[in-house]
Amino acid sequence: MGAHPPTTKTVPTTGEPGGGPGSQPQDGLQAGLKNRHLSMIAIGGVIGAGLFVGSGAGISAAGPGILLSYALTGLLVVLVMRMLGEMAAASPTSGSFSAYADRALGRWAGFTIGWLYWFFWSVVLAVEATAAAAILTGWVPAVPQWAWALLVMIVLTGTNLISVGSFGEFEFWFAGIKVVAIVVFIAVGALAIFGLPPGGDPVGVTNLTGHGGFLPNGPGAILSGMLLVVFSFMGSEIVTLAASESPNPVQAVRKAVNSVIWRIAIFYIGSIAVIVTLLPWNDPAVVKSPYVAVLKSLDIPYAGTVMDVVVLTAVLSCLNSGLYTASRMAFSLGERGDAPKAFKKVNKGGVPAVAIWASVAFGFIATIFSYTSKDTIFQFLLNSSGAVALFVWLVICFSQLRMRRVIERDTPERLTVRMWLYPWLTYATIGMIVFVIGYMFYDPDGREQMILSVVAAVVVLAIGLVLDRRRPRDRDAAEAPGTGALK
Repeated sequence: MGAHPPTTKTVPTTGEPGGGPGSQPQDGLQAGLKNRHLSMIAIGGVIGAGLFVGSGAGISAAGPGILLSYALTGLLVVLVMRMLGEMAAASPTSGSFSAYADRALGRWAGFTIGWLYWFFWSVVLAVEATAAAAILTGWVPAVPQWAWALLVMIVLTGTNLISVGSFGEFEFWFAGIKVVAIVVFIAVGALAIFGLPPGGDPVGVTNLTGHGGFLPNGPGAILSGMLLVVFSFMGSEIVTLAASESPNPVQAVRKAVNSVIWRIAIFYIGSIAVIVTLLPWNDPAVVKSPYVAVLKSLDIPYAGTVMDVVVLTAVLSCLNSGLYTASRMAFSLGERGDAPKAFKKVNKGGVPAVAIWASVAFGFIATIFSYTSKDTIFQFLLNSSGAVALFVWLVICFSQLRMRRVIERDTPERLTVRMWLYPWLTYATIGMIVFVIGYMFYDPDGREQMILSVVAAVVVLAIGLVLDRRRPRDRDAAEAPGTGALK
């Protein structure tokens, strides 16, 4: 699938599909997301269930040095989001980075990264449904776990099918609970660190420098920690997809991109700092469930139940967002001719119903495998989608390198968000991502995941190349709505 010839480039202008402030989404999608929805999606999008559940593994691997792992990964996300925000503010579209890759690098790139991203979030549906079911079964053992997983999927599918506004409302409250929980956790932890109630004496830096030092497992553990936390940040880019269904997408994108630094600093680095400061990093309770361990150490009543509620909310939020994200990517692929045409059809509520059902169907199948073939088929699905985040970030970088020149030349007034120190910081970000990918091949724990993810990417790319050869040659001249190809 060759790149579009680098001659006359076109970026949609205000009033065209995917255009400027006040423009309506293309092809029937409704601008049903309110500003408060977008704001909370942007804030809560970086708080996934992985932060509450998976952070213990990172702390175990790197000790207090996990703070450097989160800081470096957070820096990477900030830079990538800045690049994505630059393109999204210039041309909001439901396909986000996949549409920009189609435009800047060629249809092979848009097709491949779009389907890989859809695959990733469809697998996430199964992961989150299973996790939610496990918590709910603990509360109501009489209902089998598979039934809870089915019920959760049905309810959130229904909310996504009604309207984008219903998705936004659910996500507003889910994300709100996550944000409040993290803020309260940090506030209570900070009081305890300084010796104020509910803590006792000030803890100082004993847990940061004792127990083997700040880097008890050596500097290399920082990189190992990065591999464990990098995928926790997947979801930051969702707001650039959702913005296209809001009344003022450019403003929403600009606001989300400008706030990503403090969001990561507070929610991730802030909460992890509280954990490794208050408790020894090698405490078995920290490895098992770090947030519960902190609350129990402060004698917070019903700490386990409180965190179960918060984790369940985070899981449902991730499932809700995952279904929305997968369906909108499928919609965009259908709109560009890279998926069945039915995917771009919308129902009376202005949502792509067929794309939603297709994503849910794959999620249902994966959920079944999570119970029947957990260590074989389901593990394969997890591993083969595991490195998609890194592939997405890499494609965003390369797309921005070309799109920036196009926007500066053709529609400079649309460059309302700018990548810092372009192009040198973009090159540096590419180098960082390539280094992490290379380290995954080197690291025994990450090697299988990276190899299977590369295999999945190659298979999708090969399918895309075959399909492209069978398309009429005049397809590139017939612009799909909102894609604005470079010609």
